[in-house]
This record gives sequence, structure tokens and C-alpha cells, in this order.
Amino acid sequence: MTTIRPLHDRVLVQRVEQEEKTAGGIIIPGTAQEKPMEGIVIAAGSGARDQTGKLQPLDVKAGDRILFGKWSGTEVKLDGQDYIVMKESDIMGIIEKTKSTKKAA
Repeated sequence: MTTIRPLHDRVLVQRVEQEEKTAGGIIIPGTAQEKPMEGIVIAAGSGARDQTGKLQPLDVKAGDRILFGKWSGTEVKLDGQDYIVMKESDIMGIIEKTKSTKKAA
């Protein structure tokens, strides 16, 4: 098995596959689907250095679910799996699950 350890402020991301059906039940062929802009961080670099040389750690870590730009990063293939290597600055946000506070009636 091959592994990649991203350097500096780069992260290795695996896209999250989306549903192949629309809400109305129409099946979308793979060639017509847009690539998802959501993924899971597989590995993260140690961080970037600021102007003084101090290491600034990344805000993301392995296991985080993220949103990123449509054309972000460089696609790579490892052991038959597709990944994207991108800079942390290409990440728009971390998706966090919140607990529902609604009470059942």
C-alpha cells in the first residue's frame, strides 16, 4: 500500500461520492454528473511557516469533512483510488454535524 504525507500546508483529500439520483428519482449517468466539491481529509501536512519562520499548524486534520473549490488541487491516483492534493487555502470550510435541538411533539 502506498501512502502520501503532504508537505507544508497541503492536504490529501478523497472526494465524497454523491447520489446518482435526483430528488424526483431520475438516475444521472456518471458522465453527466458534476464532480462533488466535498471530501474527507486523508492526510495533512505539518503547516506553513510565517515570515518569522514559526510553524503555523493547519486548521484541518485527517478525518475532517470539507468543502473545496470546483477547480482546486491536483488529482492523483494511488493504488487505484482517486485523490486530490490541495493547499489548505483552497478549502472553503469544514462541515460539522450539529445535534438537533428540536423536541418531538
